Amino acid sequence: MKKTCVECGEEFIGRSDKLYCTSECRSARHNRQNSDATNLMRNVNNALRKNRRILAGLNPKGKGKVHRDKMVKKGFNFNYFTNVYRAKNGNVYYFCYDQGYRKIEDDYMVLVQRQAYVE
Repeated sequence: MKKTCVECGEEFIGRSDKLYCTSECRSARHNRQNSDATNLMRNVNNALRKNRRILAGLNPKGKGKVHRDKMVKKGFNFNYFTNVYRAKNGNVYYFCYDQGYRKIEDDYMVLVQRQAYVE
């Protein structure tokens, strides 16, 4: 059965449900359709990874204290974090994957690292 590729417009012979002449055309179509969402997700993931790298670099021992300005100077973006944890004592920690922080007095931050659970 002769069909027309929905991506490039070339005619091809194939199954009745086939839409693309080649896998390249299929990939190109799907990449173009998903590019807006993909770019947004890529930008958010890049910001989260950058924040995690900054926290890990400032917190080599797994627990520490640093001034907020030092985080900002390295490019930390406080708008991006993966989750929020409220401790039993009411303290609120913001995490970028396994690296977290909590604001304390005078714009200082307590840095923590969540330990991986191994079973």
